[in-house]
Amino acid sequence: MSAFKTLDDADVKGKRCLVRVDLNVPMEEGHVTDDTRIRAVLPTITEIADKGGKVILLAHFGRPKNGPEDKYSLEQVVPALASRLGMPVAFAADSIGPVAEAAIAEMADGDVLLLENTRFYKGEEKNDPAHVKALAALGDLYVNDAFATAHRAHASTEGLAHVLPAFAGRCMQAELDALTKALETPERPVAAVVGGAKVSSKLELLGNLVKKVDYLIIGGGMANTFLAAEGVAVGKSLCEHDLAPTAREIVEKAKAAGCTIVLPVDGVAAKEFKAGAENRVVANGDIAADEMVLDAGPASIAAVVELLGKVKTLVWNGPFGAFEIEPFDAATNAVALEAARLAAAGELVAVAGGGDTVSALNHAGAAEDFTYISTAGGAFLEWLEGKALPGVECLRKA
Repeated sequence: MSAFKTLDDADVKGKRCLVRVDLNVPMEEGHVTDDTRIRAVLPTITEIADKGGKVILLAHFGRPKNGPEDKYSLEQVVPALASRLGMPVAFAADSIGPVAEAAIAEMADGDVLLLENTRFYKGEEKNDPAHVKALAALGDLYVNDAFATAHRAHASTEGLAHVLPAFAGRCMQAELDALTKALETPERPVAAVVGGAKVSSKLELLGNLVKKVDYLIIGGGMANTFLAAEGVAVGKSLCEHDLAPTAREIVEKAKAAGCTIVLPVDGVAAKEFKAGAENRVVANGDIAADEMVLDAGPASIAAVVELLGKVKTLVWNGPFGAFEIEPFDAATNAVALEAARLAAAGELVAVAGGGDTVSALNHAGAAEDFTYISTAGGAFLEWLEGKALPGVECLRKA
């Protein structure tokens, strides 16, 4: 990853290393219910500690509005972090000032310390220079290992990189490597799967992808909007009829860019949105006024699976149908498993991201074989939209 400064470029021994991580994990009754984000940053923490650096973790938790609140304290994450790390994790009840300074002063080389929620200070999200200075006083160098927050120019995600030597952590590095390989320097042909409910939420994404990929595979509710724009009846399916002109405009942009848009040719229709609802396979347009399309049909699945065998790179964001309920998870499952099979065989670089996407791929049992799955939501989408991410740009080599 020559474009970015990484831990390979850093001398951490004996240094106070401010490491921005993503510990905004789901919790119930004081216990972490999904430690994916904790596991993602373990390599960086372990490497710095093993090399004799003092690991000082910066992170946010939730969205506190009025300063410190017990329910947003990062102290409750310490047991899960220490357990996964396999070593003690100290905690400081502040992220700047005397409390933090005293805790850092007690650290030996190789120790790990978690500071309190960075968002307890308004200066964090405002990227206030005075707050950046207060944070910088605690460290000798800065490591950003939180790609999920890289689209925000906050004090601990971007500001610190301008006042301390800055490097990408291993999780950040892996994310940037995967995304660069998928969209910046991909092996062609490249296909993108974009699904989900609404075209309106992914206009910028679609607009950027038609310029980057060879095939744009559209699924989910947004496929209905594109089909309706072509005059295809969609019954009472989820559809943004007012965006028909926009859909047609995207199709024209795709043609101009040499990008082929792939839409469903059939669907699975039902009158009720519930698990096990009575359903039938319908060709495009062959739908009753009181029916809704809840998944792509078998002919559509076969076409996409065949296409995957022809492409070398796949970027995936969003499911094909209502994957949360059976039997409307069939298309997402089938395509995900084929992509996973090809990726495991080394025939496809398959990169996916976004909350619903990760859930869908886990549901399909396909996630482990994908080349890379991003746990980031907004940052992953903004990268796909072609936007510069503040927390990434500041890590580029001059």
